[in-house]
Amino acid sequence: MNTRPRFRFASALVLLSLAAPAHASDMAATNAVLAASTALPAMKEIINRESEFIHRFYEPDHPSGRTMILMHGSGGDETTLVSLASKIAPNATLLGIRGRVVQNGVKRWYARLTPTEFDQKDIRSEAKAFATFLDRIADKHDLDLSEATFLGYSNGANLIAALTQIYPDLVQQAVLLRPMPVLSETKTVDLTDSSFLTIVGEKDKLYAPFAPKLESMLRQCGAEVDARTIRSGHGIGEEDARIAAEWLARMEGRPQPFAAQKQAISATMLADSVLSSPPVPRTDKGEAR
Repeated sequence: MNTRPRFRFASALVLLSLAAPAHASDMAATNAVLAASTALPAMKEIINRESEFIHRFYEPDHPSGRTMILMHGSGGDETTLVSLASKIAPNATLLGIRGRVVQNGVKRWYARLTPTEFDQKDIRSEAKAFATFLDRIADKHDLDLSEATFLGYSNGANLIAALTQIYPDLVQQAVLLRPMPVLSETKTVDLTDSSFLTIVGEKDKLYAPFAPKLESMLRQCGAEVDARTIRSGHGIGEEDARIAAEWLARMEGRPQPFAAQKQAISATMLADSVLSSPPVPRTDKGEAR
């Protein structure tokens, strides 16, 4: 069976570090999750998996025709990136999606083995399921995914980076914030029509050292990579949103000041939003890949 999606994304904005603005409490929660995951003795992994990708559409008051697909980081959900997305593209229709994996109570896009090692079979399996899901959603809602923009954070954005290697025709433009490669083995694919922006936090001691490897891999595949480093940790902030918005505006060939007036977002859950099982307890502030 052919598993390749039937569409191409002209603008995939993957925001590896984009959730709500990073307050001190958010950073404390992030550090606590990372410290616990590296310091505590090994525990039995409890991994559950939703049968579908829970998702929600958000329609702005004055839609521009652009669709943004939001992919949260570890511990987030389909609502986590809505605030940030409204800053980057105030008039875009937003599609927030929740990863299917719940590992030790934390929502994720794929299972991990350690903070920097990941279940390779699970990455590929979830990537295939996600691509199939997007294909179905595009058909059902008549979405023009050639105009779609991805926004993701950490774990979610890393899945998009993996998708560039598994389905090289899927992502043509992407912003990767706080990135690292998660596939242990990759083949050389053709990304000559793809452009990426990476933003690394210089204080992100655990994950920042892996970013150059990802950037090199993308360049070796022929992609154009704009690599940035900012004075930040693994958390996110206004500078990430500003850089991402300016980069996207350049890709679209039009001026778009970051301080544009925000549009009120009326959240509307469409009937297609999947609620096949009760949601697991929220742990939105834990970012441990």
